[in-house]
Amino acid sequence: MTASVPPLLELRDVHKSFAAVHALRGVSLELHAGEVHGLAGENGAGKSTVVRVIGGEHRPDTGVVLVDGEPVDFGGPRDARQHGIAVIHQEPTQFPDLTVAENVFMGRQPLRSFRRIDRASMNERAAELFSSLGVPIDPGRVTRGLSIADQQIIEIGKALSAQARIIVMDEPTATLSTVEAERLFRVARRLADGGAALLFISHRLEEMYEICQRVTVLRDGSLVTSSAMESITRDELVRSMVGRSVEQLYPSRDHEAGDEALVVTGLRRAGVFNDVSFSVRRGEIVGLAGLVGSGRSEVARAIFGVDSLDAGIVTVGGKRLPGGNPRAAIAAGVAMVPEDRREQGLILDLSIERNATLPRLGAVARWGLVSRSRERALAGRWADRLGVKRRRLADPVATLSGGNQQKVVLGKWLATEPVVLIVDEPTRGIDIGAKVEVHALLSELAAQGIAVLMISSELSEVLGMADRVLVMHEGRLTAELTKEEATEETVLQAATGGVG
Repeated sequence: MTASVPPLLELRDVHKSFAAVHALRGVSLELHAGEVHGLAGENGAGKSTVVRVIGGEHRPDTGVVLVDGEPVDFGGPRDARQHGIAVIHQEPTQFPDLTVAENVFMGRQPLRSFRRIDRASMNERAAELFSSLGVPIDPGRVTRGLSIADQQIIEIGKALSAQARIIVMDEPTATLSTVEAERLFRVARRLADGGAALLFISHRLEEMYEICQRVTVLRDGSLVTSSAMESITRDELVRSMVGRSVEQLYPSRDHEAGDEALVVTGLRRAGVFNDVSFSVRRGEIVGLAGLVGSGRSEVARAIFGVDSLDAGIVTVGGKRLPGGNPRAAIAAGVAMVPEDRREQGLILDLSIERNATLPRLGAVARWGLVSRSRERALAGRWADRLGVKRRRLADPVATLSGGNQQKVVLGKWLATEPVVLIVDEPTRGIDIGAKVEVHALLSELAAQGIAVLMISSELSEVLGMADRVLVMHEGRLTAELTKEEATEETVLQAATGGVG
């Protein structure tokens, strides 16, 4: 990369407003060939608007977009695609009943005589694309049932088949396992090595340092900094995003733990986990760590009664819970925030207030019917307490940002006044600012005497929040570590089958 070579894509002093909301305020950004460029910032910082400007969905109010050093004016996404731009979203949109190759070449299928689709050529070209990416995907299989990770690879193949040189990856790893994310990173590096320019957006800062050469940070629609990854520390990056240091991500706690609130003994579910025993005390946050597939979430689901047990005992406050009965668990004071808030924690088409009160419909009912005034009052109390940013409680919960959706899930279970709170991936897919708020809330709940069992794939989160760390490997507990004993090395060793 030399000064004489213009960026493949450049935003220069771009402004964009929607009514009274200033989404972008003079944002400049350069994407160079052979480079993965990170875009960081909280929800509402302007990242999505940048993506839509690059992808041709929005025109800048002022400022200019340049491709290969020449100004362009996209009339829509088709114009952007014709200039070699592809946007790969967090949740790919494909035709599930068509084959992989048909999805890759949709609208651009190779033709034989009489305008018939040349399926052999199409499958062969798709196979060549996936081979160049180093990913074995059968071009002839139907896409229904493929993992999100494979669907994203298909989207990348689609982009390459259209000769895309500028590729935007918007939160591509939010729903991927560690292994799937690593595969995606390998593909991204291949694309960059081949001369493409990539814009990579993620809430996971460790991913930025692993894959990106440069990073641009936005806050409130304005450019804060743009620098080489090697020249900005994690603390500086966090501070530029949210105005807080890394240490402030995890609040300090000095209260004493109380009596045992949750005790599990000898839990077993054939083929999933075996001989799992531990306890969580009132006022304590216990982290449950391990690699994806280690059985962490399955243990939590069994404790809550969603999944049945083959053996073992769960007691709350000294009273044994019947297995496979979530209603009994809730009545005993157990609440669970699931891993997938959109699929398991919320009903997206229902209102914020209805979602927030679902576990307590009895408390907001009168003569067997839900009282709207009671429902709104209870939902409003928790929405205000948790700082849920919304227009109206009657709006669908799907209209909220990821961080605010997570607060609604937390609020609806906190409204049950639990003794034990199980939180599975409490900050997955939410921005740094929302993470700070969720961490502060969990710390506050522990200070109030609630026993918190926290499952997280983010090792820094486990180490920063937990008073004790339990580590699982292939369905078994392999270590129980105090806060002082728990380090990245000791946790990873136990998570991979070593001695904790």
